[in-house]
Amino acid sequence: MTGHDLNVLRQLLSWQQEGHKVWLITVVGTYGSSPRQPGSMCALRSDGLLVGSVSGGCIEDDLVSLVKQHQLSSSSAELKIYGANQEEQLRYKLPCGGQLRLLIEPVLDKAWLKTVVTAIESQKLIKRQVTLDSLQVTCTDAISHEPVVSEQEGSLSFVYGPRLRLLIIGAAETSFYLANMATALDYQVFVCDPRPEMQETWQHEQSTLLTMMPDDAVVSLQPDLNTAVVALTHDPKLDDMALLEALKSAAFYVGALGAKTNNDKRRERLKLFDLTQQEIDRLHGPVGLQIGSKTPAEIAVAISAELIAVRRDRIHTPQLTSSVDKVTV
Repeated sequence: MTGHDLNVLRQLLSWQQEGHKVWLITVVGTYGSSPRQPGSMCALRSDGLLVGSVSGGCIEDDLVSLVKQHQLSSSSAELKIYGANQEEQLRYKLPCGGQLRLLIEPVLDKAWLKTVVTAIESQKLIKRQVTLDSLQVTCTDAISHEPVVSEQEGSLSFVYGPRLRLLIIGAAETSFYLANMATALDYQVFVCDPRPEMQETWQHEQSTLLTMMPDDAVVSLQPDLNTAVVALTHDPKLDDMALLEALKSAAFYVGALGAKTNNDKRRERLKLFDLTQQEIDRLHGPVGLQIGSKTPAEIAVAISAELIAVRRDRIHTPQLTSSVDKVTV
């Protein structure tokens, strides 16, 4: 799940609590090229205010028009297909052959919204099943390998999960550029640096600065399958502390700055501690895609690109056990 989607649910809850009629629109299926993936959502208010997106914009315009014309049901959910023919694809500016299948769902009960938002904010997976005719909603714990959207006879299920998180060790220039890029990629960014002189000069307002020791920061964050840890201090005393904890965690990505020679030495040091070879093999070092990066900004680009590649399964990262699956919700 993205931070944007979490904001959609928060806004939906706020509008519902204020007494507005509201609808949740969710992408339940795509065919051909599509700008948004299943699970993407937007919130719609009866006066036409809309937050979030399910397409490039034209379908949102149609949804606003429908609600202003009182053509959306306030008592039952509707499955609607956009792009069923070439004329619709042109009208809604969908890519060639693209179709979107949407669930348009009036939200009458804020209880499930509170439950889902609380679970996401607590870095938990939760599944919501909605019965289409009665709008009855059931929330249960989800497991990591469940699909984001699944359909049963007369109902649909959605899995919501925690945001992507990035823990950066070191509050230096490369960290600043990486924090900017990770924020743009919708990561919740944490930066850890116990050195007072580095803390004083850190000015990235959208990240959370942690002043504890790196190993304590990793433990406190409890990295899950949606968390990445990148060590950038170039100081083995600090970087290795973080890596010793991160490599044993469920983090989907663990990387460390430094040349190949330095990282080979780092791997030898890690063998002296309570780490298995499988855990050490999870280390991305040198960190980032090898594209010839030299400047701090270029290094941040390379790291960001590798994070994307790993998330999209373009690069294999050994997991702690074969049963661990990445979650993209």
